[in-house]
Amino acid sequence: MAIEPASVDWSSARRASYLVRQTFRYEYPEPIRDLSHRLVVIPPERFGDQRRLWHDVSVALDGALVENRNDRFGNVIVDVFAPRVAAAIEFVAEVSVERRPAEPNRLADGWLADGYLLEASPLTQADDRILRAADDLSAVAEWGLPLADRINDWVYQSMTYRYEVTGVRTTAAAALELGAGVCQDYAHVMLALCRTCGLPSRYVSGHLLGQGGTHAWVEVILPTNDGSGDAIAHAFDPTHASRGGLGYVTVAVGSDYSDVAPTSGTYVSGARGRLTATKRVSLLGVE
Repeated sequence: MAIEPASVDWSSARRASYLVRQTFRYEYPEPIRDLSHRLVVIPPERFGDQRRLWHDVSVALDGALVENRNDRFGNVIVDVFAPRVAAAIEFVAEVSVERRPAEPNRLADGWLADGYLLEASPLTQADDRILRAADDLSAVAEWGLPLADRINDWVYQSMTYRYEVTGVRTTAAAALELGAGVCQDYAHVMLALCRTCGLPSRYVSGHLLGQGGTHAWVEVILPTNDGSGDAIAHAFDPTHASRGGLGYVTVAVGSDYSDVAPTSGTYVSGARGRLTATKRVSLLGVE
C-alpha cells in the first residue's frame, strides 16, 4: 500500500522505496510500417545510493521485437522494432527502486575521460548573455560547490516556470532569453553556465515524488581530492532551487535532453501519431 508523502518526516528518513509506472500509447490514423522506437525509462541497476529492485517493460503489439542495451552513459535503452502497426501501440514500464542517502554517488577515476561533462552540447551552447553571467557568478563564488549553489539559485531567479512556451529542441540561450520554460530548460541553462565556468556537469532525467511528468535536474561532478582520482556527483535542481533529496528517482544521464528523451522513434508513413502518456510514482516504504 502506498504511503502519503506528506506524512513523512523527510529530514530523518534513511531509506525510501518507490514504484514507478509509466504508459506511452501512440495512435495512428492509418497503418504505419518499420517502426523503430527507443525508450529510456528504466534506471540502471545501481546509481549512487539508488538500487533498482525489479523492472518490467511490456509492448501491446503482436510481433514486436524488444531488445535491451546500455548506451555510452550507462543508461538502459529499450529498443522496440515492429514491421507494422495497424492503429496503435502501447508501452508500459514498471520499476521498483530503493534509495539510501547515506551513500554518495561516487564516480571512479577516469570520470573526465568522456569530455561531455565540460563541453557544450547542441542544447547548451553559451551565448553572450550566458558568458557574461558566468563571468559575474565566477567572480563572486569559489569554484566547486559554492559556485554550483550560486548558479543553481541564479537560474531559479532568472526563469519563470511556464508550459508550452518551449519545446524539446529549445536551447539554453533561447530559454534564458525568453525567461521561461519547464524543468528541462532550467537544467539546460544551468548546464550552460556550469560548463562555461569549468564545472563538470551532466543532465539528469527522472522523477520527483509528487510531480506529474518526467523531471530534469543537474549533477555537478567534483573531484574528491583524496588521492583516489574519484569524484562525487552532487545533485542540483534549479527548478526548485534545491539540492535534490530522497524524493528523486534517477532514470538516465547525458549531455542534455536529447541523450535521455524517455520516448522517441521513427516509422514509415505520411501519418502523424498521437501520444498519450501517464505516470504514477508511489512511495511504498520509508525508514
